[in-house]
This record gives sequence, structure tokens and C-alpha cells, in this order.
Amino acid sequence: MLAAINGYALGGGLELALACDIRIASDNAKFGLPEAKLGLMPGYGGTQMLSRLAGIGLAKWMMFTGDMLGATEALQCGLVQKVCGREALPEEVNGIAKKIAANGPFALKAIKSAINRGIEVDLDTALRVELEEYSKVAHSQDAMAGMEAFFAKKSPVFKGK
Repeated sequence: MLAAINGYALGGGLELALACDIRIASDNAKFGLPEAKLGLMPGYGGTQMLSRLAGIGLAKWMMFTGDMLGATEALQCGLVQKVCGREALPEEVNGIAKKIAANGPFALKAIKSAINRGIEVDLDTALRVELEEYSKVAHSQDAMAGMEAFFAKKSPVFKGK
């Protein structure tokens, strides 16, 4: 999933963005988990996803203080992958979505699985997870279509198999 963040992403809005695979922000975006200011805490994955994306120290600082990050700070800590002007945000996000959609869906699913399953285990186990996913993709119809298209200098037609 791809998130376009324009303006404030606070509390549940930030948690929704954190659940996405890629986050693109406008230069006026602000990010925060201010629940502690209300005597609450993030309850929809914020404590876990922010810690994994931006680091434990920054996550604790943001949640303990309720302070917000600007778009540039969010880019620097890895919370977002790109920052652009407000007017350019829809075009930027649509361009990225089109790039992703042009790729093999079977491969994309395997990549996401390898990353998500591998991130929580030791490196040796993660490499076995990657090899398991790679083996499925390497023998897929989409891989064959992609290689044939490459050698024929044409665009591949993927079927997700």
C-alpha cells in the first residue's frame, strides 16, 4: 500500500500511514502520536510500527512528549520515503503507483512476504525465507514472461502466476 500524506497525520492517521508499505509526504506534512497528552496511548500499531521504522529512541520521544515531526525530519529518520510540494503530491504518488503496478504482481507479493517475514527473525532464517520466496518466483509464469519480454525488448504482460 502507498500512503500520500498532506497536512497532519496524527494518532490513528499516522498509524494508518505506518501500516502502508511506502509513504510520500507533502512538504507541509506533520507527523505525531500525541495520545499521551490525552492520557491515552497509540493502540493501532503505532508503538510497534514507528519503533521499527524510525527507531526506538525517536518513537519514545514522539510518544512520550507528543511532539510532532515535520516532513523533512520524517524523511531523515525513514518515516517517509519522499517529500514533495503540496501541488505535486498527487502526481508523484500516482507515478509511483504506476511504476509498482507495471511490475510482476507475483514477484511483488513475494518481495513483501520476504521482507515482512524476514525482518523479525535472525539473518540466517531471513535468508531461508528469501530463498523460499525466490524459488516460487523464479519458476513462475510471470518470471518467464518477464525474461521473454526482456530478450524481445518488449513490455512484459504479467498474469500474477
